[in-house]
Amino acid sequence: MSFIDHLEALRWHIIRSAIAVIVFSLIAFFSKEFLFHDLILGPSRNDFWTYRMLCKLGNLVGSQDPCENQVNFIIQNREMSGQLAMHISTSFMAGICMTFPYLFWELWRFVKPGLYPHERKNSRGAVFFVSVLFVLGLFFGYYIAAPLSINFLASYTVDSTIENQIDLQSYLSTLTTMTLSCAFVFELPMIVFFLAKAGLVTPELMILYRKHAIVVILIIAAIITPPDISAQIIVTIPILLLYELSIYIARAVRRERTAELNAELARQQGTGAA
Repeated sequence: MSFIDHLEALRWHIIRSAIAVIVFSLIAFFSKEFLFHDLILGPSRNDFWTYRMLCKLGNLVGSQDPCENQVNFIIQNREMSGQLAMHISTSFMAGICMTFPYLFWELWRFVKPGLYPHERKNSRGAVFFVSVLFVLGLFFGYYIAAPLSINFLASYTVDSTIENQIDLQSYLSTLTTMTLSCAFVFELPMIVFFLAKAGLVTPELMILYRKHAIVVILIIAAIITPPDISAQIIVTIPILLLYELSIYIARAVRRERTAELNAELARQQGTGAA
């Protein structure tokens, strides 16, 4: 294909992706009650699933007043068009999140014809695993990281006479940042998989720099969580597990590459002997 043909193919991939995002954004826009009251504003209420589970966990371990840290703040809007603008932008963001597997599939369809047969074979299931990890990251961010951050930040006061009245944009910024950050952090195993396939990452290298990686992970957890040690630990643990999983993936990739090289060498030797 010529350069113009590649641009034409890319244009249609972009058009189909844009149509999918628009369609799902419109679905989210007209599902305002579910999108905002049930989904977006869920972590701002005491009956949210995470808070109820933490309360039950505290009762099981015999914690004193396990349900005392309840969210207590008011979400307000100070701009004339603030709620409408937030409704549109949030619907668009929801559309992107819902269509992410399809968007990645369209990207993969554009890239796949340019790969060698063995590269296509080694990348089978990439769309599935990238989508699964993205969804798992979204759920972790929405049900774990975001509620812990919102609960801590919205309940923190320097004086009892000061009432927390959180701006709608600030609340949504915290929620989306926490959720999307976890969604992309959860893609670490797939990133390592492709880097290992390219020979840029080895299990020995990841083991050698494991201590450095732990420090980086702690910094990332500190950035995407409030200054609450329990929240940082809760976010750090799954990222550490993903890093250890990535070491195993890099080791499996190298084992597969070694087997392929040995098989190719054996074929060449067999051909030479014949």
